[in-house]
Amino acid sequence: MKKIYYILLAMLAMGFAFTACSDEDPFSTATADDEPRILDPIFPDRENGNLPVIANISRDANLTMKLTVTPADHTTISWLIDGHEVQTGTELDINLKAGTYQFKVVVSTESGKSTYREGVVQVNPLSDDPWATEVGFERIIAPGTTARLYGNNLDKVKSIVIDGKTITDITYIESESGNYIEYTVPTDLTEGEHRVILVDTGGSEFGGNVVTVSKAALITSGADRTNANREWVMTGINLDQIASLAFAGQDITEFIRQTATEIAIICPSLADGEYKLTGKTTNGDNIQFYSAQGATTEKTVTVSSETVLWQGHHYVSWDLPDGNPNKTFNLIGKDVFATITAGAILKIHYSAASGDEYHQLRTTSGWWDDLPGTSVIEFSEDGMKEVQLTQEVLNKIQAEDGFLCVGHGYYVDMITVQ
Repeated sequence: MKKIYYILLAMLAMGFAFTACSDEDPFSTATADDEPRILDPIFPDRENGNLPVIANISRDANLTMKLTVTPADHTTISWLIDGHEVQTGTELDINLKAGTYQFKVVVSTESGKSTYREGVVQVNPLSDDPWATEVGFERIIAPGTTARLYGNNLDKVKSIVIDGKTITDITYIESESGNYIEYTVPTDLTEGEHRVILVDTGGSEFGGNVVTVSKAALITSGADRTNANREWVMTGINLDQIASLAFAGQDITEFIRQTATEIAIICPSLADGEYKLTGKTTNGDNIQFYSAQGATTEKTVTVSSETVLWQGHHYVSWDLPDGNPNKTFNLIGKDVFATITAGAILKIHYSAASGDEYHQLRTTSGWWDDLPGTSVIEFSEDGMKEVQLTQEVLNKIQAEDGFLCVGHGYYVDMITVQ
């Protein structure tokens, strides 16, 4: 009898044990005091300090993502596009107009701890959509002035919306350097970055990416380098506000030309080297110099014996359709190369487009044939490519309709010859 009794007790204890370990009653050991973590998806690392592209989609597809986090029972999730919260919860499902967006997801716990991931979302237009590309610095604009947007299918655009303000005073212009629309910037636009919406005759809205509005005297191009004793032209916005420049310890108050978008001086007689440039406006404010890292009030300028053939900020991608001005760089005519002596060195200064997944540069003739002695280069950061202008190279440029920079994912910033 005792034996049966002990057997029953043992079976009862085992029953309790199996019940306690049942998969039907899971429990979490995580608490609100735990450090929040994003377990999935895995976000790529930054590339040379630039945010990674975390999605590359067409504008007819939604941006979707599902997050797995811990401690799951004690967190809130916030999804942000361009710094604005667009959704909460573990899943994101949103439609965006064409353009490049700053993406961020923030995971916070009840105890106030948080973590985040961020990146760039590239939303591409459809082939028939109106779309505005970036050719140079035309997206940095001043209130009350005339501005441009280059791109594709812009003849369909009947109005533009910037910061909630509708602009109907627009003109479509066809040009060999690329078709564009010209518009009047509203005088009451606030300073900062604003998204552009392109509206067609049917009222459909399309993304046009971002413009930056500034009331400051801002030099955007021409201040990187110059030649001694030569005319020095700098371009930008609100440059008619400039009263004086200080360069290499010399004050300059007389200008060859001065308009809202251009200022020209004679560079002082200086040896090759680097010198500081600053300036003041008529109301005593510092003039500003644009860079990819933001505006500064002091610029380091290189005085060099090299001749600048072209300077600007021209995007290049062979993924763009034929006829798009940014499919290639073709802004130096073959007549310029006809004046160059064999043995000279061509220097192409470029910068990587942070929103693109890869970066390649080739130098070719107008027929897209590689120039002799050159090949494609791949890169992930800003740099400079040298091309030895042998007689064979110069002959090929003349025989095959000129000189091109082709490839994908970069800007041509300056080309010099030495």
